[in-house]
Amino acid sequence: MIKTYQKHIPVLLQESINSLNIKKNGIYIDCTFGEGGHTKKILKKLGKNGKLYSIDRDPYAVSEAKKIKDTRFCIIQGLFSNILHYAKQKKIIGKINGIILDLGMSSLQLKNPKRGFSFMQDGPLDMRMNPKKGFSAAHWLNKAKENEIAFILKKFGEEKFAKRIAKSIVKQKKIKPILRTKELADLIAKSIPKYNKFKHPATRSFQAIRIFINQEIEEINSVLTNALEILTSGGRLSIISFHSLEDRIVKKFITKHSQKAQVPIGLPITEKKIKQLKKIKLKIIKRIFPSKNEIHINPSSRSSILRIAEKNKE
Repeated sequence: MIKTYQKHIPVLLQESINSLNIKKNGIYIDCTFGEGGHTKKILKKLGKNGKLYSIDRDPYAVSEAKKIKDTRFCIIQGLFSNILHYAKQKKIIGKINGIILDLGMSSLQLKNPKRGFSFMQDGPLDMRMNPKKGFSAAHWLNKAKENEIAFILKKFGEEKFAKRIAKSIVKQKKIKPILRTKELADLIAKSIPKYNKFKHPATRSFQAIRIFINQEIEEINSVLTNALEILTSGGRLSIISFHSLEDRIVKKFITKHSQKAQVPIGLPITEKKIKQLKKIKLKIIKRIFPSKNEIHINPSSRSSILRIAEKNKE
């Protein structure tokens, strides 16, 4: 019997597409192809001379993308932090009219128990966006020390019971290795004395481990810096984040580049350099939250925020 998965519903889909202010013959990058929701919408708005590049490190997503037969479209398998490298290869630096990042998980990842992302279904404890690279969550968890596990859960999951959970994990793996998602989820649930009945007790810990395994924070920091460099004047940057850790990084980046840099008095610096430092690189357009109707239809959208900025004209 072939397992079927519920169709993925992209969050803030129409709002994010509208935010790109798409020009028919413009050049766009979808940094997170996923199941192609944004990519397909952008292609519908592009003219015959428009171009769209999509990026994904997940080989399953890339295989889906290759089903799109359109000369205006190109799929790139790799990390979106390498966006500057890809732009150099394609000779499109400074020519890109819009970049979109949807930092959420796709159904291809979350609904497939073999990927090990979900605490709702039992599967191997993997969590790698690209299962062919790096080390799995199980490999790390069974080698890591208690203080390291606690640090990761606290830093990337903002889990207040991080120490308690880490202690339980270390105690359990001395008996036998933790290799399955259900094993870990059940262990976390038993470790937490009190939790929100509307939120699974393993939510924060699974988020933290996934972020660490895939180096997601480093990825976001790199792609933001590089995106600013490769956008054309007036080009749009649209980012959908799903938890406070991601959103703080995005907000801080946009805020920083939408203000003049502070130049210390008395610093030996040229007039030209001062002008460069004081130049405002981004204009904040707006932030958008999902509507009550979207949250009702798609509960996974409830924590999402779309932030939109535009590169100032040179």
